[in-house]
Amino acid sequence: MIKRIRAALRKFFFPPHGSPRWVLIMPYAVLGILTLSLLVGGAYAWDYTNSPSFCGTSCHTMPPEYAAYQVSPHARIACVECHIGREFIGNQIFRKAGDVRHIVAMTFQTYEFPIRVKNMRPAREICEKCHSPDKFADDSLRVVSHFSDDENNTPYSIYLVLKTGGGAKREGLGRGIHWHIVSKVYYYPTDSEEQSIPFVRVVNDDGSTVDYVDVESGFDAANIDSSQLKEMDCITCHNRITHRIYTPEESLDRALFLGQISQDIPEIRKKGVEALSGNYTSQSQALAGIAGLVNYYESYYPEFYRTHSEVVGEAIKVLQQIYSDSVYIEQKVDWDSHPTNIGHIDSPGCFRCHDGKHLNAEEESIRLECNVCHSIPVVAGTEDFVTTIEISRGPEPESHLNPNWISLHNQVFDTSCTACHTTDDPGGTSNTSFCSNSACHGNVFTYAGFDAPQLREILQSQLPTPEPTPEQTPLASAPTFDNYVGALFAEKCTVCHGELATGGLKLLTYADTMKGSTNGPILLPGDSAKSVLVQVQSTGKHFANLTAEELELIKGWIDAGAPEK
Repeated sequence: MIKRIRAALRKFFFPPHGSPRWVLIMPYAVLGILTLSLLVGGAYAWDYTNSPSFCGTSCHTMPPEYAAYQVSPHARIACVECHIGREFIGNQIFRKAGDVRHIVAMTFQTYEFPIRVKNMRPAREICEKCHSPDKFADDSLRVVSHFSDDENNTPYSIYLVLKTGGGAKREGLGRGIHWHIVSKVYYYPTDSEEQSIPFVRVVNDDGSTVDYVDVESGFDAANIDSSQLKEMDCITCHNRITHRIYTPEESLDRALFLGQISQDIPEIRKKGVEALSGNYTSQSQALAGIAGLVNYYESYYPEFYRTHSEVVGEAIKVLQQIYSDSVYIEQKVDWDSHPTNIGHIDSPGCFRCHDGKHLNAEEESIRLECNVCHSIPVVAGTEDFVTTIEISRGPEPESHLNPNWISLHNQVFDTSCTACHTTDDPGGTSNTSFCSNSACHGNVFTYAGFDAPQLREILQSQLPTPEPTPEQTPLASAPTFDNYVGALFAEKCTVCHGELATGGLKLLTYADTMKGSTNGPILLPGDSAKSVLVQVQSTGKHFANLTAEELELIKGWIDAGAPEK
């Protein structure tokens, strides 16, 4: 049988001399068709094995990553573009061949849970193929919608301006959040997830370096091996941009905002978070536990449930879907299994370095201020028809120029703050002033180093000596610079117009005052109406404003010739 087959194949591929032309051509035609079929089939196979559906569904270890990928900003980007990279197909084949180890691990069940990537391509070979660091991104308004844990699920929003920045320094840019990418920044992580970074090195434009060490870490920077330092890139912060699992609080806020869950259901935000956060041992137990919310509404809100049972049922389905997409108990995946380095609330994120306790040799910290990366957040409720976002653009007082300012500010609060800020309920959460911002004082910043013992000890020496408040004695005669005006300026104006000399104007002495600013004199002795000082103060829109009574006395002083004594 085998001999007959071999003979037939030999006759087919090597026909005898004198055979018809079609018999001679047939072997080549068959070989051509087979080769073409192999090439086309191989191309289809290559394309399929590079598809997200293959990566996400063909391996039973990938469902958590695939579920997060499908709702991510990169949902239309193929997995291989990041994990293999855009490259010449020859290089891609060799890189893909390296993934055979995953097949071996799956076959012998030697993979770990939860899945963690260990050999991503460098960001400059993947992220920057689409996102050029040379492109500057303008500031953008962000609105973060939240709901309270009260009966009415009261909505509120946090408004802020995000300072993305970036851009090439040759164009005079290179600032904002993406300054980290257009500048050389190196760091030393002590764990595989890079959540602990005790050492940071910044390379200045002139090639000099500044080293920052976490004063609480006990890290010895003198013995560091520079080859162990990692250069900061996109993935240092955007580590979960395609596979992020949102917390129960974030998931509930989003579902309520989109109307997937009705805001009319009493306490649904609070009870939904509790149901999602339960300590379950299996997926089926979790879904049953979430379904148990029906019992709560039947018991505590019977009238509402009687007329809105379908609405409650729909909310439960959404909660179950959120849980199914976020938690995979057997694979040890949930909202806490993979920390995300964007932000600084649920994981260290920015505070891995910007925690206030990474100090250089001069005991200056990597700046911790909110407005380095975004504006001061503003909280607005449903009753707030107008929301005003404060964008700091004027001169800063000397105290604010200290890199440790945020760690110091609550200990140096005094009346001088009122020159620029409203200060009602300082340190509170009433949102009645700049100093009672609930987005700041209403949050617990677990990963910031405000109260680190060694930091507090170091900062104690940097606290400014309180300046005595100038006392204005009651006027027994007409005002002069010495008996009234100088003390008034010291109280109201010299935070900016002292040694800082904003606009070239100093008001520390009589000579300084009469000299004026870079734009010329601010006083015209004998004519208050034409004096710039009075014109500016009369608008009521200056950073620090005199009271009506004080302004009248200044007018009288100028009209009297602005005497010194």
